[in-house]
Amino acid sequence: MCGIGGMLGNPDLAVVERMNQLQLHRGPDGQNVWSDDYVAFGHTRLAIVDVHGSQQPIHGSNGRTLIVNGEIYNHRHLRSKLKQYPFFTSGDSEVILALHDQFLAKNQQAPSANDHASWLKELDGMFAIALWDGHNQQLILARDSLGIKPMVKTEVEGTLLFASEVKALRADERHVPELDDIALAARMVWEYPLDATTLLKGVTQVQPGTVETWELNEHGKAFMSGRAVIKHQLVKPDSEWNPVTQAPVLLDSFVSSVQQRLMADVPVGIVLSGGLDSSLVAAVAQEAASRAEQPVPECWTVAESEENADWKAAELVASHFDLRHHQHILEPDAFERALPNLIWHGEDIDVTVLFFQPLFETMAKKVKVGLCGQGADELHAGYPRYRDLTQHALLLRQRLQSLPQSIQTTLEDGPLRTEEGWLSPHQRPEEQTKNLDEFLQFELDHGQLSNFQLRLVDRHSMAHSLEVRVPFLGTPHLKAANRLPMDWRLPSSLEEKAALREAADLTGLPKEIVRRPKMPAGRATSPTMLQTFLDEFSSETKQLVAKYESLSPIFKGQSELALGLGLFESMHLLDGGRVKKGGDVRTLLTEVLP
Repeated sequence: MCGIGGMLGNPDLAVVERMNQLQLHRGPDGQNVWSDDYVAFGHTRLAIVDVHGSQQPIHGSNGRTLIVNGEIYNHRHLRSKLKQYPFFTSGDSEVILALHDQFLAKNQQAPSANDHASWLKELDGMFAIALWDGHNQQLILARDSLGIKPMVKTEVEGTLLFASEVKALRADERHVPELDDIALAARMVWEYPLDATTLLKGVTQVQPGTVETWELNEHGKAFMSGRAVIKHQLVKPDSEWNPVTQAPVLLDSFVSSVQQRLMADVPVGIVLSGGLDSSLVAAVAQEAASRAEQPVPECWTVAESEENADWKAAELVASHFDLRHHQHILEPDAFERALPNLIWHGEDIDVTVLFFQPLFETMAKKVKVGLCGQGADELHAGYPRYRDLTQHALLLRQRLQSLPQSIQTTLEDGPLRTEEGWLSPHQRPEEQTKNLDEFLQFELDHGQLSNFQLRLVDRHSMAHSLEVRVPFLGTPHLKAANRLPMDWRLPSSLEEKAALREAADLTGLPKEIVRRPKMPAGRATSPTMLQTFLDEFSSETKQLVAKYESLSPIFKGQSELALGLGLFESMHLLDGGRVKKGGDVRTLLTEVLP
């Protein structure tokens, strides 16, 4: 796992060195920069595979240079097929250069984005890639099919800037961050940023599962010369599913995905909340570790007290499977101390997931890799909103209609697609919520997973130099889960995630865990602490709602977002957000309160 950054057009090593400093938390084990006359790369490394080798950038033949953030889980299989390539590392990233080398050997003409998609689809992993082909004067940017690993970009005065995190783009003083009112409004309606947008104007993401090619024109200005889909995840339910014959297959697909994610030359741990999803990771840990010939991971849990339901459930699971269990009670001031870090690293306005920071900070003292349960609710229809799509559409409509008319019209009637970062010309809740399979596909395509759950896991774990992997999104389990009929994800008369619970029964998980209902992560782990914290800052929250007057109606029912927005403005917008500010929550809010 790493932080990557770079620029195409008028490269400046001082800029990419500052990018490295702004992303040092992503890779404290080594930092390097490189440039030629056209492009500059920066890389910060968290050493997990081939710990003492595989420094980046990695250089190949014919002026090719590569930087990668992520893991390629099938790299050993690819190495066995690429015997002609002269590997000089034992790490996973170099297979990308080897695949590219093989492709170029068979194709002499200048490759297009579609050409690159043909070899990139061989990769099985989570990744964000930047590859400079000096011979063809082409920069290749690519991202895994689910957007597990981030890549953001912007253009300033003909130069393309790209990085793992938004904050790194500010290394170039020509980039001045400015709030994107339309993207912010969409985020507040849907509860996550939509499509390839961020909260900042002109800053977008490389879309999940896509490759972009960038070149320089005759004036030395960067331009996108092509974009192609590498792999598109599709919800394709079968008409039938037999729990007797298929539950073992579904479980085996998950064990295989956990097995893949034990690939590491450093210790691995499990994020254990006590919910079904993380408990299932723990339940199969011993079998997966045996298959992978790796040590059995230990488990980590945080909560506000030993009486917390999550704490007790996690204790039960760890004890049942005889797993070593690390438990940490949150300090009374944990939330107030963690919130500035949460906003700085999270690059969003959410404040209810404050437990992530102390959780990952605690884990990082012992391990470099964690496994978590994110992704299960999206695949297996685990969220309460899926139960009543009509009611959910009504809530979205109410939020949309509470926006200023001009913003509402832009979102609802577009044309959004003419703007970089948007995939659809308009956003009309009733059109996306007609049935469950279409809504699951909409959320998958438009960012609920990549821009919310996966962003949370990536940013807040990497804040503490911890790589967290998501076994539910492994290729074996994805293939099995995407084919599940809707009535085995959310049957009308049974609990949500019905097929997954059938598979979980086969592991020997205690029944009270297998049948445990879905709980909201942040509020379940520390409900009293979170509410106490929000109550303490209720006065500031009311002042912020008044400050953001045009958005004030949409804060109804989610007023804590005003607190997050105020802190986002203080940390990411004031003074260009070029350095992480010190000070407590009130000190930071003082800078933006009227």
